[in-house]
Parts: sequence; structure tokens; C-alpha cells
Amino acid sequence: RAAALEPGIARPRRGGGLLDAVDAALPFSLTEGQREVGEELAAELAREQPMNRLLQGEVGSGKTVVALRAMAQVVDAGGQAALLAPTEVLAAQHARSLGAILGPLGRAGELDGDASGTRVVLLTGSQKAAVRREARAAVADGSAGIVVGTHALLQEGVEFADLGLVVVDEQHRFGVEQRDALRAKGTRPPHVLVMTATPIPRTVAMTVYGDLETSTLRQLPAGRGGVSSSVVPVRDKPSWLDRAWERVREEVAAGRQAYVVCPRIGDEEGSGGKDDDGPDGEDGAPPEETGTSDRRPPLAVLDVAEALRAGPLSALRVEVLHGRMPPEEKEARMRAFAAAEVDVLVATTVVEVGVDVPNATVMVVMDADRFGVSQLHQLRGRVARGRHAGLCLLVTEAPSTSPTGQRLAAVASTTDGFQLARLDLETRREGDVLGAAQSGRRSGVRLLSLLDDEALIAEARVEATALVEHGRGLADHPELAAAVAAMSLDERAEYLEKA
Repeated sequence: RAAALEPGIARPRRGGGLLDAVDAALPFSLTEGQREVGEELAAELAREQPMNRLLQGEVGSGKTVVALRAMAQVVDAGGQAALLAPTEVLAAQHARSLGAILGPLGRAGELDGDASGTRVVLLTGSQKAAVRREARAAVADGSAGIVVGTHALLQEGVEFADLGLVVVDEQHRFGVEQRDALRAKGTRPPHVLVMTATPIPRTVAMTVYGDLETSTLRQLPAGRGGVSSSVVPVRDKPSWLDRAWERVREEVAAGRQAYVVCPRIGDEEGSGGKDDDGPDGEDGAPPEETGTSDRRPPLAVLDVAEALRAGPLSALRVEVLHGRMPPEEKEARMRAFAAAEVDVLVATTVVEVGVDVPNATVMVVMDADRFGVSQLHQLRGRVARGRHAGLCLLVTEAPSTSPTGQRLAAVASTTDGFQLARLDLETRREGDVLGAAQSGRRSGVRLLSLLDDEALIAEARVEATALVEHGRGLADHPELAAAVAAMSLDERAEYLEKA
């Protein structure tokens, strides 16, 4: 295999080989897509030019395993890899999973560790000060080859010995400045791999314009049941909601579990009804579809849970989960759900990422029109993570013929992440690819539409690549060279470099 090199720096391989150990420890065979993407990443990691790649894959397609193999390759070459996750739940889950696969090779320096391996460390904001200091020290002296963390990785005082690869999980949950803050912690520009199930509009624009290379995983691992989705239009067909709860009861009777997702918690005071882990501006419903002042407040976890306990799910074990619960209480609730001690978990979008319960097969999303396309796709990825098929029910009061109803129907009709991203793009536009806006009507490229001019943009990309690779570069094109030089002084070009 090609050694993973930080740009321009050759490193000796460590003894043992983490990549070989990962491949040997995996309890399943890689899919053909995972192998192909792995070879693609291995080749890029061996080049002097830093990789800047999007790994897009259906929820459950195995993106994390591909990323782990890339991280192991970088550690084998003497560098460090950082995995940035949006929530502490997901970061802790990643750290546990990586540690379990690596075994003693992931515990170098510990009593039962393998000296030829490395250390996997976790760094989050809620850790006790002593634990955080120890983790930072391991990151700084290089003994921690794989570092998993939340926004805590971006803080001052977190210094890497030799950062060679940055992996950003659920990239739609981070802004460009946040991703760049981690990348800047490398002594030289590190390789960057961002992962998502559904790219945000601006990401789609950047892949088309050529500023972000793309790898796609379309094949689900063997044994995954897959998810089907349906819209439940309660205003047009109120009886369908009764059937939805009946389906939940049927699945529980068969020994399985369910989620019910709501837009807010229900105990907010003075927050205008907004939930701190509910839909947000970046990934929420389009502004023109978020409702008006005469619209009822979004349904809340606490209210819905109480109604379900007293009504259609009274015979089931119903519990709640939301972002304002203490971390230890959230962890305990999730452990209980994973252990099948809870039948139905009524939650906010805190379950959007990092929740892996293979026995959960049904998700009911209340007020589905209050969520964005990407969010709905991420949410339904929490079910059918085992061998049983899954069902996602999108409950809405929006008329089926309205733009909102049609948007939900489109989400229900496909699980193709890029197709959904294009739907999102049609609704929200790509924003300013040369600025901070991740969606919006202003494009930043004059007289050009990503959706209408995709073929022209692709042709221009081919021409631009050939021109740059030519020995004389822009020497034969003085007007173009002057335009590029002027652009290089623009703050938007600096932002594009960060992105």
C-alpha cells in the first residue's frame, strides 16, 4: 500500500501496521465500494498535494470504516489523524468503536497495550479537567495517533505534534471557519476528508465547480434492511396517524423498537419555542416554509410523550431524550434504549447523529415540515441499522399539493443523498461559494446558475484543469492571469481556500 504522507514529508512506517490490523480485525468484509474508495484515498494520501475530498454515502453505507482505514494509513506513516464529530454522543461512540477494532494496537503506552501501535484519545468539553489535560498532553507529544473529539478540538491549547489528516464527520453540522480552525493546527496543510449523507447546497456547488473532489458509497453492507419512507398528511387523511401508531405497536410486538422525533423539547421559557438541539438555520426548513405568526407552535417532546403514554402507546415503555438533559442522564437513557429496556424513545434531533441501535426499525417524525431535507435524511438513518427493514413516517399538516407537501414527498421517494441535495439546492440555492452563506439567493458567480449550467461548468472545469497542468500555465493568457491575480487579493478567495 502507498504510505500516507503529509505533503512533502516522508515518514518511516511504524512496526505492526495499523491498517493491516484494522483489516484483520473487521468482523465483516468490505463492500466493493468501500474497497474502491479506500484505494482512491490511499493514492491521494500519498501525494504531496493535500487531499480535499468529500466522502458522500447513504446512511449506513460504511463511511466511518473507510475513514478509519485512512486514519490508520496516516498513523502508519508517522502522522496523526483527528476525527471531528458534532456531538459528544457521536464522538464517544467513535472513540469506543475505534478502540474496539484496534484492540491493544489502540492502547500503546497502557499496561495491556501494544508498543508498536498508537493511542486513541477522546477530547470533549464535558470531560473532567484532569482527563482533558492528559488527552491534550498525548495529542501534543504525538503518542495519540488518532484523536476523536467535538468542538473542544478547536480550542486554544490543543496542539498536535504532527497533524496529517483531518476527518470531519457530519460535515453539514460545521461551518467553514470551524473546519479551517482544526486544519490550521497542522504544521503543514493536512489532508482533509469530510463525510456526509446529504451535502448542503454549497457543498454540491463546490463539487460541481471543482473545488472539492467527491467519492460516493452507494452500496449498503450485507445484512442491512434498508429504509422506506412515507408521508402522513394528517390534515388530508387524519386516519393515517392512527395507522402510524398501530405500525409502532406492531413493530414493538415483534420485539423491535421505535423513535418519535419532535422539533422542540417543551419546557422552553422565553426561547420563542426554539429548541437548542432542534432545526437550525443551516439545515432547517427553507425560510419561506417555516411558517407564519398564525401557525401553531411546533410539537414538543414532553407533550407528545405524555399524550402517547396516555393514548395510543399506553401499553408500551415510552421515555424521552433531549439536549437539555444532563450528559450522564442522556447517556443512561440511550444505554437503556440500546439494551431494549425502552420500547419508544421520544426525542429531539439529539438522535440525528451518533445513535446506533440496530433493533430500532420505525421512526415517526412529527411536524416533519419543520425540518430540512438533510435533517430528515439523517434522522431516518437511525433506523434499519440491523437486519430488519425500517420505516420512516413523515407526519405533517401541510397539504399534499403544497410546496411543502411536495418537498416531503420528494424526500420520501428517494434515499439518494446527492439527489436530495439537489432538491435542497432547488429550494435554498447554493448561497455564496466565495463567502460565508451556506445557502441563499445570492450566488457570487455572475450570470451562472449551478442547476441550469451544470454542463457548461463541467466543461469549464476540464478546460481549467488542462490549462493549469500545461507547462506555461497562464503565460499565454495575460487577461485571465490578471483576473486571477486580482481575485487572489480578494477576501473571498481566502474564504474559498478555507472551504
